[in-house]
Amino acid sequence: MDSILRAAGMYVALMLLFRVAGRRSLADLTTFDFVLLLIIGEATQQALLGDDFSFTNAMLVIATLIVLDVGLSLAKLNSKPLARLLDGHATLVVENGRFLHHRMRRARLTEADILESARDSQGIESIEQVKFAIVERNGKISIIPTE
Repeated sequence: MDSILRAAGMYVALMLLFRVAGRRSLADLTTFDFVLLLIIGEATQQALLGDDFSFTNAMLVIATLIVLDVGLSLAKLNSKPLARLLDGHATLVVENGRFLHHRMRRARLTEADILESARDSQGIESIEQVKFAIVERNGKISIIPTE
């Protein structure tokens, strides 16, 4: 029972921490982000398993995490407020060639981040060529060029 409670607690804690960290943290990992994620993974593993490294305990923890994940996915299908709370929503950061700096700050994006995405996805060279740039729920930046 202890393993189930630890797994459920860790699941909720990590969901909250990564929600606070924002979508940008999960979109394009830098070397620093990757190292941090590895350390978080190791700390999580130690917290989940405690002193019991048995196969049975590991499978119990994994099953608990999967049940929680499937349960939350089903709950999000039936509750738009819950889905929005857990997954966020798309955020417009460029409109008609103009940066929306207040929204960019909330998303922790720079002009360079948006321009890089515009070059990568559309071959766009200047912000004037961007009709809309949207930070999607998964942290990726969608670029819609002007016509």
